[in-house]
Amino acid sequence: MSALKDRLNDDLRGAMKGRDELTTSTLRMVLAAVRTAEVAGKQAKELSDDDVLAVLTREAKKRREAATAFADAGRAEQAAKETAEGDIIERYLPAQLGDAELAEIVAGALSAAGTTAMGPAMKAAQAAVAGRAEGGRVAAEVRRQLAG
Repeated sequence: MSALKDRLNDDLRGAMKGRDELTTSTLRMVLAAVRTAEVAGKQAKELSDDDVLAVLTREAKKRREAATAFADAGRAEQAAKETAEGDIIERYLPAQLGDAELAEIVAGALSAAGTTAMGPAMKAAQAAVAGRAEGGRVAAEVRRQLAG
């Protein structure tokens, strides 16, 4: 079992013992998404830490989008709940890169890849960033550097 999944399970038990309902429900939801990813496809597999991080990133993005949608619809209470769940998930994600750090890493990846096509450039940049920035931010930076 991956170390990150172990940490999620341990923190879930701690939240249950501490009767922290929001953390308990959020971690249960995240672990359910991890289990779903493990059994997706033709054969069940054990997820690595990177795979679990990808699931966590996806879940955090869902919470941000839902919070925005609820806020736009005037449902502040539900938006606050989604934001709080997103904050709990963020604890398990690596620190996000700043704009300058992202630009530097993307520039290094592009020069190492030696490509000017968007697809291969994105693949190289995503590998270099390794989940420390959202895909949209990476794509925007790659486009900016390829155009400039």
